[in-house]
Amino acid sequence: MTGEHRAVFDAEVRFANGGGLRTEGFRLDVPGPEITDDELAALLVRHLGLLMVGEVRISNRTVVAEPHKGGRGVAAAAPGTRRLVELSHVVTDGMVTLPGWPEPRITDWLTRESSRERYAPGVEFHVGRIDMIANTGTYVDTPSHRFADGPDLTGIPLDRLADLPGLVVRVPAGTRAVDRLLLAPYEVAGRAVLLHTGWDARFGTDGYAGPEAPYLSGDGADWLVGAGAALVGIDSINIDDMTPAAAGERPAHSALLAAGVPIVEHLTGLDALPPTGFRFTAAPPRVAGMGTFPVRAFAVLDG
Repeated sequence: MTGEHRAVFDAEVRFANGGGLRTEGFRLDVPGPEITDDELAALLVRHLGLLMVGEVRISNRTVVAEPHKGGRGVAAAAPGTRRLVELSHVVTDGMVTLPGWPEPRITDWLTRESSRERYAPGVEFHVGRIDMIANTGTYVDTPSHRFADGPDLTGIPLDRLADLPGLVVRVPAGTRAVDRLLLAPYEVAGRAVLLHTGWDARFGTDGYAGPEAPYLSGDGADWLVGAGAALVGIDSINIDDMTPAAAGERPAHSALLAAGVPIVEHLTGLDALPPTGFRFTAAPPRVAGMGTFPVRAFAVLDG
């Protein structure tokens, strides 16, 4: 439970200079369940940016416990409340990220028992070992993942990976291709653009690689590059279409990485973020010669 609430209601708006509009089943972020009709009316006017409003009548109102989706009338967090939100999957021994790709193996290099022979009485250590491919869990793609002459993990500046202003794009349920029309309403310049599809709920299951998996279209990727996005992330199995119909083409990878825009795949937990008002980080180790690597992706919300 997030502690956040949304109102569901019908409204009739009458304008002071004539005319009006009606809404049915409108959903709007509210501060809490105790909100009055007058307060809700004021939030509606502010959220829609309405001018010359003479009267607002609210009817059929209910308030439900539901994460905020973004609105002009409700702040993302109270002043002084700093919160960190995990956005990466846990890497475990034998986990499946991409079906058919090697799974990570986590073992001991030095056990606590054997370490006792090396140190003074009462002193012991553990050193683990992990054998995995770079595309494991939540990871970042850099240009050298796609292009032989592109920068690797050591060549991407930190300001493209850490403490970026974040933006969440809520992808409607059932949408596969995220294209420029869906992205056009957003100001993405200099931001980490995170595509929230909800597909992460299938992570670790056969359905995660299903043919309905959402992706970013080549047209959408071109728009993000042209609009100046700093980083693009998605909570689906791939930022590109992986179905046979796509014939192995990777237009989103190609467009973004050619422009030096890092990609973060297999995000999770984006439903816990507000649409804006947070900072995003997904920084990998500085490993030379690697184009991808797992990250600890997280967001910082600061009221």
